[in-house]
Amino acid sequence: MGKMLDQAAIDRYHSDGYAFPIRVMDSADAASFRRRFEAYETANGGWYELSKGQKLYLLQTWVSDLVQHPKVLDAVEDVLGPDILCWGTSLFVKDAQNPSFVSWHQDATYWGLDRPDVVTAWIALSPATLESGCMKVIPGSQKWQQIEHRDTLAKENLLTRGQEMAVEVNEEEAVAMPLAPGEMSLHHVLVAHASKPNESDDRRIGVAIRYVAPHVRQINGDKDAALLCRGSDTHGNFIHETPPAADMDAAARAEHARIMAFRQGVLYKGVAGKPAHTAV
Repeated sequence: MGKMLDQAAIDRYHSDGYAFPIRVMDSADAASFRRRFEAYETANGGWYELSKGQKLYLLQTWVSDLVQHPKVLDAVEDVLGPDILCWGTSLFVKDAQNPSFVSWHQDATYWGLDRPDVVTAWIALSPATLESGCMKVIPGSQKWQQIEHRDTLAKENLLTRGQEMAVEVNEEEAVAMPLAPGEMSLHHVLVAHASKPNESDDRRIGVAIRYVAPHVRQINGDKDAALLCRGSDTHGNFIHETPPAADMDAAARAEHARIMAFRQGVLYKGVAGKPAHTAV
């Protein structure tokens, strides 16, 4: 029995590569986070250049609050251990009746991290239903290890490089993970997952938070950076980040720009061209 997950959920994560649904806040708190996100969106003319959510916790207090949320960290601790770094965030937003989608992929493909002690917490700020294009996974696919991917740079693909697995995926094996606002899922960095377009009349807003154990290292560039959220870091593989004192704080913007310049070099290593969007 863990802090947030029962033993069955912990066992499923380790055997199948995912766990859901996990209630981390009530619907009113989820609605508050959604309002803060949409205020950020309005204030910054939509997506922030070289961001679209990456490292947004260095710029926006609502994301900093979310990545350090005690219940989120309790659930992550149940599968990753007591020492937790936040390595990144991604916003996965599909507007109503929008063709945007996420192709079948493994998160680990272009991240440059040397081992799979990495988990994504995907938090729903609006309903993530079958109609709105909730995430789906292939149970046990983390045991495939790393699969070759191909870059498509497809405009409507929400992934960094429009990457997709270079193998056929049996859709009949997929498990859908619908979430209500305030619920989240956890998935392993190697599990195959995807999502379809949003055919509903509301936006589908999800925040994906990437957590790593401190012994993980970046191997595609110089020392990486991350935010220590819980426990301690005795390994020194990451420069420790500082969350913003206020939204879009000047010092935080400068640090965010420096870290993102490095991060883009990691994510686009070996790719011939860059798309306009940069979600991962």
